[in-house]
This record gives sequence, C-alpha cells and structure tokens, in this order.
Amino acid sequence: MIGVGTYGYPEQATMRSGGGGGGYDVPDGVDIRGRYDGEFARILTKDALQFVVELQREFRNRIKYALECRKEAKRRYNEGALPGFDPATKFIREGNWVCAPVPEAVADRKVEITGPVERKMIINALNSGAKVFMADFEDALSPTWENLMRGQVNLKDAVDGSITFHDKARNRVYKLNDRNTAKLFVRPRGWHLPEAHIFIDGEPATGCLVDFGLYFYHNYEAFRQTQGAGFGPFFYLPKMETSREAKIWNCVFERAEKMAGIERGSIRATVLIETLPAVFQMDEILYELRDHSVGLNCGRWDYIFSYVKTFQAHPDRLLPDRVLVGMTQHFMRSYSDLLIRTCHRRGVHAMGGMAAQIPIRDDPKANEAALDLVRKDKLREVKAGHDGTWAAHPGLIPACMDIFTNNMPPNTPNQIQSMRREDASTITEEDLLQRPRGVRTLEGLRLNTRVGIQYVAAWLTGTGSVPLYNLMEDAATAEISRVQNWQWIKYGVELDGDVLGVRVGKELFGRVVDEEMERIEREVGKEKFKKGMYKEACRIFTRQCTAQTLDDFLTLDAYNRIVLHYPKGSSRL
Repeated sequence: MIGVGTYGYPEQATMRSGGGGGGYDVPDGVDIRGRYDGEFARILTKDALQFVVELQREFRNRIKYALECRKEAKRRYNEGALPGFDPATKFIREGNWVCAPVPEAVADRKVEITGPVERKMIINALNSGAKVFMADFEDALSPTWENLMRGQVNLKDAVDGSITFHDKARNRVYKLNDRNTAKLFVRPRGWHLPEAHIFIDGEPATGCLVDFGLYFYHNYEAFRQTQGAGFGPFFYLPKMETSREAKIWNCVFERAEKMAGIERGSIRATVLIETLPAVFQMDEILYELRDHSVGLNCGRWDYIFSYVKTFQAHPDRLLPDRVLVGMTQHFMRSYSDLLIRTCHRRGVHAMGGMAAQIPIRDDPKANEAALDLVRKDKLREVKAGHDGTWAAHPGLIPACMDIFTNNMPPNTPNQIQSMRREDASTITEEDLLQRPRGVRTLEGLRLNTRVGIQYVAAWLTGTGSVPLYNLMEDAATAEISRVQNWQWIKYGVELDGDVLGVRVGKELFGRVVDEEMERIEREVGKEKFKKGMYKEACRIFTRQCTAQTLDDFLTLDAYNRIVLHYPKGSSRL
C-alpha cells in the first residue's frame, strides 16, 4: 500500500504511468488505486466509470472556478466585507416565478431520518416509519474506499429491494418491510472533496461526481419504478455557497437525464442551506434548480460553523459557547424564517433541522428530558412553517411525527400553501448577521476539545456517525468545535461564564487538551484508548485549533490519513 501526501496525491504517484484499473475494467484515462473487490466490481463497471469520466471532464473546470470564487469571497470577508444580497440578482428575488411542482411521491416529508450508507443502517432507516431516509456519503460517513464502495453496493441492493443483513452477534437477519418504507434521498460529498482512490486524466476525481455518477447510473431505472413513481432519483446537496454552484448541479442533472433518456426534471434535489453566504442566495439557488428542486433545508450545525469561518478575521463577531447558539438566537431564527418564506413562495418544501438526541436507555428520567427538548424544538419548527424535520435516531421518529401531524392542517402533506410567512419579507441583512449573545466558558472550551478529538479519532478508523454524550454527532460538530476553539485562541477571548478574567491562549488550551485526553481515556477505558487513534486525532485537532491560518475544512486535512493506495498488480491480494 502507498501512503498519500497533501490533498490526497500519492507520494509515489510518479512511479505509476498510464491508466490502470488495478483489477477493474476501466475506460481510458482512469486509474483506480483502491483495493480490488468482486463486490465493488459490480459498481465500478466500465460503463458506469465512463459516465463518471464524462461528468468529470465536462464539469471539472467549472468546479475549479467555483472553488476559486470561494477563495476570492473569503479574501473579501477577511478584509472586512460582509456577505449580503446581490443587487445584480434582485430581479430573481423579486420575480413571481415558481419551481416545478413537487412530485406526489415526496409531497409528505414530515420526518426524515439521516445516516451513513451502512447496510444495517439503510435497512433500519427505510423501515423506521420516517417519510424519507437521507443516505449519506458526506458528513455522517468517513470516506474510506471501503465505506464508499460498500455504500454504493448497499444502495444498489436497497433500490432493487434485495438488501439483507445478517447480524451474527444477535443471530438476526434484517430485511426491508414489504411496504411503507421511507423514500430514499442520497447526499453526495461537497464540491471541495476529492476522491483520491480514483484518478481521471492524472488527477483525483471530484468526490461528489463519483458518488452521484455511480449511484445514478446503477439505480435510476429501478428507483423510478419502485420509489419515485416516474420521478427520481432524489438527492440532498450539501455545502454550497452560491447559485453558481447550484447551476453546476443543475447542469449535472440535465447531463444525467440526457444520458439515461429520461424526462428533464426527473431528478429532484433538496439543497442544504448550511453556509452563511448561501442564505443570501436562497432565491437564486432555487431559481437555478427550479426544474429539479424539492426545497431547502436548515443545516443549522454547519451554518454555525460557516458563521465562524466567514467571520474568521472579525474579532467583533466571536461566538458564545456553541451549546448556546440555538434557533432562539436572532440570526438563526431569521435564517429559518426567511428560508420558510422563500421556499413556500417558490412552491417547495422548507425542511427543519436535526434532532441529534439518541435514547438514554439506562436513565428514563434523562431520556424523557431529552425527548421533551426534541418535542419543543419540533413544535417551534412546525409552528414556524417548516414542512418536515430531521431525526438522527429511529427512537425519535414517533415523537417528531406526532408533533408535525398534530400541528399541521389536517389531511395535508405539507404547509407549502398554508404557511406563506409573508411577515419574513422584512428580514434584513442585519437580521441575518446579528451577533449571537451568550457567555463563553471554560467548560465550553473543554467540551469542544473532548468532542472534537473523539470524533476525529472515530473518523480516522472509518466511523463518521459517532454517539457522544447522548447525541449522534457527525463532522459538523467537530467543525464547530474546531473553529470556535481557533477563534477563541486567536483573539484571546476572555471567559465570562464559569471562570472570570481568564483569557484563552495556547498555554491554557494545551492544559485543557492534556486534561481532556486523560478524561477521554477514563471514559473509554485504557484498552480502547490504546488501540484507538486518539493520540493521532489529538495531534490533528490541536494543530487545527492553534494554526495561524484557519483551514477551510478539518476533513480535508484528515482525509490524507485514510487514503490507501494499492500498487498495480496487488489489488487482488
């Protein structure tokens, strides 16, 4: 196996010339450097790879340009500019256009469950009673070669209905229910992530084009028959910052529809509004995807991460403890209200945020308290006008479903027509950027550090959805923890909650790291701590928190640790 260097490029790449499939039958220009597996070969067929190659060649320059535009925007923000509504696209925001009608198959989305593309997870989620299951190649998945390819195999089996899982420890076989399974949405990775196990024309493929291309190629026909009632497949699109990026996705969809010979507008997608710049382009994003859109979603954890990242050079915009940055904060409530108004005005779903709680089986009182928090959050969402919400665990679905069913107009699948939220038309740039209020505490610094290190340790060993302190965490939590620590250290924040007059610096942070590593070892046990990747995770997380310049994504740095290249001729070993 060959290690990799910066950004996923192999340290010994110059030793490998020409194309090659490593045991796979590949088109010209493709070099697969991941392990050969007969199951993976069902996915990595020559025709499927050719489709991915065509997407990569057609769109790679536009993707690179979009990422360069992100860098230019960051430069402006770092020089003092603020994000805002674009005067050049005012005609789109003020126009009376609407998106294509929502397909009947996905009109009712009251509760959606999310999780990685693991086999047992897929079966349980589709059987969970939720209206939708979002199968995740992004923040809930560590993008190892094994995870990605097994995920594609699992989804193919799920779409054709043959998926089963034998839990040998419990001697139990899992399979899909005969009816009333959730509708399947798939979330590919963001534009910024490479797929360093597949090289096309000498460079890593774009991760999301690999995820989308392989899944679409193998499943569009069966999906439209079994799930979409003539529409589909359905997707969630993450991490976009501008309508320019949405336009690329729209062109990808049109290219896929043309390849498949299906009607334009068959593919449908919900966009996660989880970056601060995107909140000012929600109309424009829907406009670019108007033939393929089924709404927007409040990706609130990544949105908070993006707030810090956008204002990394603005010491007057420091966040309080992240647990205090909830939907009652003015800037968060404004974001949610404007999203609802925008979506309903354009005839599509406005989806609420994640309930990350997981059942606390050994403490009924604590479990009921956690469920009460979920109910209150979901009641706020449905009364605000959201058409549905997210849950991380099947145990939350009945409570979430009851709240939405009992507080929406009877016998209606959504609130698109009944909750227009015209009052949100007065929301301003200042509302969306208002500084969050709250205290900054040493315990907040400790929690960020403890959670961040444990999440990275799990991610490095192939797990991207991690139960920590009765919450199901994904990469977004680690990102918030990282950037908040970085922000507090860089600007020497004075703590004003549990301790007074203490400034956060590298020395204090170093002591916190040492003490939290000791606590992690106590909590997980010496044996697990020794076998795990906690020390490597600590090094990565600490370096990220204390860097002079804030990295855009923690996962880009950590990705180099999980890429394994198999030299030619060894892939079948």
